[in-house]
Amino acid sequence: MGKSLDKNSKKISQKYDRNANMYDIFEAPMDRMVLARWRSEIMQELQGKVLEVGVGTGKNIDYYPDGLDITAIDFSEKMLEKAKERAAKLGKKVNLMLMDAQEMAFEDNTFDTVFATCVFCTVPDPVKGLQEIKRVCKKDGKIILIEHVRSEGRLVGVAMDILNPLVLGLTGTNINRRTVENIEKAGFANFKAEDIWRHIVKKIVIYND
Repeated sequence: MGKSLDKNSKKISQKYDRNANMYDIFEAPMDRMVLARWRSEIMQELQGKVLEVGVGTGKNIDYYPDGLDITAIDFSEKMLEKAKERAAKLGKKVNLMLMDAQEMAFEDNTFDTVFATCVFCTVPDPVKGLQEIKRVCKKDGKIILIEHVRSEGRLVGVAMDILNPLVLGLTGTNINRRTVENIEKAGFANFKAEDIWRHIVKKIVIYND
């Protein structure tokens, strides 16, 4: 287990704890954007020792390739319990750990591949979380993200800004994060961002040079 959660992380993790039992039934709209096809495609790129950040209830576990050493973390204990149930039901071997993405307990240069789907909308300090991923990913390793971001459209972007406090208060999720800019702020220079849904959902591949 990682360090104790800071105040902001604890506040958001408690929202997910409360919603865990119903999360897959009333799934967060942004998470629904990560369709099965995109999840499956990401899994084909996993290599070596793998870390999933923000496993949630384990929606990606069904697509984990066999034969990989996969660790998955989440800062919500109740969501993690659901992920453990899903892994057991599917017969998937995965090391599930309660941990905050902002302060991971792993050594530097631990993982060959790190991935996350719709996670950096939730991490309280996304730049800090991305810097932690950079630290635990091996040099020459790869980081793969599918993230929803603030729309590049003027009207939609402003609407997302206006609605964000309400959505954040209800779910703990930000709908207007500028994740590509945060990746640059975290010190990554070699990455590519691909629009996969209306300039709002992006696949981002980062090469940890």
